[in-house]
Amino acid sequence: MKKLSWFNKVMFFFNIVLTVLTFIAYLLPFMAPKLFPFLSVFTLVLPLLLVLNFLFFMYWLLQTKRQMLLSGLILLLGITFVSKFYKFSSTSLPAEEGDFTLMSYNVRMFNLYEWLPRKDIAEKIMDFVKEKDPDIVCLQEYSKKGKASFPAYKHAYVYSREGETGQAILSRFPIIDSGYVAFPGSANNVVFADIKKGKDTLRVYSMHLQSIKISPDIHEMIDEEKSKVIFKRLSEAFAKQQHQAELFEKHKEDCRHPMIICGDLNNSAFSYVYRSVKGKMNDAFEEAGSGFGKSYNYKYYPARIDYIFTDKSLNVKQYSTFGTFINSDHFPVMTRLAFHKEE
Repeated sequence: MKKLSWFNKVMFFFNIVLTVLTFIAYLLPFMAPKLFPFLSVFTLVLPLLLVLNFLFFMYWLLQTKRQMLLSGLILLLGITFVSKFYKFSSTSLPAEEGDFTLMSYNVRMFNLYEWLPRKDIAEKIMDFVKEKDPDIVCLQEYSKKGKASFPAYKHAYVYSREGETGQAILSRFPIIDSGYVAFPGSANNVVFADIKKGKDTLRVYSMHLQSIKISPDIHEMIDEEKSKVIFKRLSEAFAKQQHQAELFEKHKEDCRHPMIICGDLNNSAFSYVYRSVKGKMNDAFEEAGSGFGKSYNYKYYPARIDYIFTDKSLNVKQYSTFGTFINSDHFPVMTRLAFHKEE
């Protein structure tokens, strides 16, 4: 410190503060939101903390100062978090017989209440699904009133109840069982379908966890009074999501088939809820995706809140996020999968 200029001493102080905050953020996925509701909101800024640590690392590196070790170490400790935020290269293995594709998409009720100033949203979504031609489609916020139909799929499970958000699982393969997991005191839910593919049976879960219900307008974030309301809503939503994740965990314990879990978790990949739902499964984005994997149409932040988790018995051969298909507040995500070949 003695060899540092007064400016660099100030910079290093802020670097230390940032390192402490980042380390705390690393621990939050292991801390239940019910116990630490305010702190759980902090997981949303972890990507920013990683970026700032990288900038500090480069700042000291360019000056060949040993202070670069501080941010370098914290980045090394959080290497698994970096891969959840950004993938530098994608995987695209050759297509083979036996491969199948799955798409997950929050369709926002096919624009039933005209959030977007267009009348052709349902048709655009129908055409998009037809073009990408997935074998299995999971649609969150599905509405029968949205006037969308998908005749290419002979097998379907559609969940629609008054006061709850609808969901649909469409499949080219036979559905031999189906059902749902209701969340008390919430309009959100989980649906599932057991799908027969050849000799194998897959359990596909489509999730829609507690919505946050805040505007993505950055001006609301800056306003002090509104920001307090936003933080309160986030804290309450994350606590509810934890309870919903626990109910889901109990339900899937009885499943004896390989599972795919997909849908809208309304939370980041750095959260307790993400860690709880994912468990020991693979995150298809981490396995084969690239870039930020942005799945929510938020202008100022590459938010990834829609996921596809796959059983260890499945090989993730390709993963895509369609970030230019703006017909909902979410973007579709899609993966190509295959069962691992027996040796």
